Amino acid sequence: MKYYIIAGEASGDLHASKLMEALRREDAEASFRFFGGDLMAAVGGTRVRHYRELAYMGFVPVLLHLPTILANMCSCKRDIAGWGPDAVILVDYPGFNLGIAKYVRAELGLPVYYYISPKIWAWKEYRIKNIKRDVTEMFCILPFETDFYEGRHHYPVHYVGNPTADEVASFKAAYDGSFADYGRPVIALLAGSRRQEIKDNLPAMIEAVKAFPAYQPVLAGAPGIEPAYYEPFVAGTGVEVVRGMTYPLLAHASAALVTSGTATLETALFGVPQVVCYETPIPKVISFLRRHILKVRYISLVNLIAGCEVVPELVADTFSVGNIRAELGKILPGGSGRQAMLDGYAEVGRRLGKAGAPDNAARIMVGLLKGRGRG
Repeated sequence: MKYYIIAGEASGDLHASKLMEALRREDAEASFRFFGGDLMAAVGGTRVRHYRELAYMGFVPVLLHLPTILANMCSCKRDIAGWGPDAVILVDYPGFNLGIAKYVRAELGLPVYYYISPKIWAWKEYRIKNIKRDVTEMFCILPFETDFYEGRHHYPVHYVGNPTADEVASFKAAYDGSFADYGRPVIALLAGSRRQEIKDNLPAMIEAVKAFPAYQPVLAGAPGIEPAYYEPFVAGTGVEVVRGMTYPLLAHASAALVTSGTATLETALFGVPQVVCYETPIPKVISFLRRHILKVRYISLVNLIAGCEVVPELVADTFSVGNIRAELGKILPGGSGRQAMLDGYAEVGRRLGKAGAPDNAARIMVGLLKGRGRG
């Protein structure tokens, strides 16, 4: 069968590539056409656009690039119609993908499978109307999403397990332990995957770790961000930068400073105590909006899954070098908060439950398509 897949950022590229591999195991003659990245391209098929042409974050960047975004969306719609897939698979990235879903269901009548739910449980809950109307099947990777969709909105979904947990477990099973020897323990810096996130968060992270000279700070370079972009931030600081080695870095880190996102869950699954740091513009206003508009108490996946504060979240008006330094001191070896955080990680792992998320999703998708008499 023919699968058209759309992933709009680095994490989506990773998860979509694993799903493509799983689809091939279920459907040996599967063919792919996609908006995505290098990992998807390595699996095979035809890449129409790289996700770097899609990934705009924040109101101003989106506004400035609106003509490009709209052109990409129109191009995508035409390409789907021209190729005639058996199904369209959307991977997160709701601002773009929900628009595609509306077109595919209304104009083409094709099944739309959404792998990795948009975070409408945090904000923009009104999007549930679009999802109910336009998404044929939702495949969730966070355990609390089942209650949100089925209990709150009476919309059946599939909880297939968490692909990040699968990816970490797979890495650990194959890892040979190789990593640079810095002669002292490591503090990992995971400053985000977008330029604005890095610009906002990395300087304070670097300043905070200066208080712990017994540790070597090592920054994980993000996919799609050229090495030269990091130079002004790390020059003269003693911070080492590694690329394509986030998992080996976490396997050797004593603690981490992490910008919110999938990286917080990855860090927890490696058993590395962390401080979540997310600087925002006009912090007092953002703090107010967070309290009164966001539908959830936490921003990190670790705390959302646990249902309580396992890791400290320094966001908006609590984000400062002093606060980062103080929280980091608590979770380094010998720190007062380290063991409690590790105990909380164990509960997160228990709640994630079943393994094999891409395989579970692929099995359901192919079964549904065959049941429709396609292929």
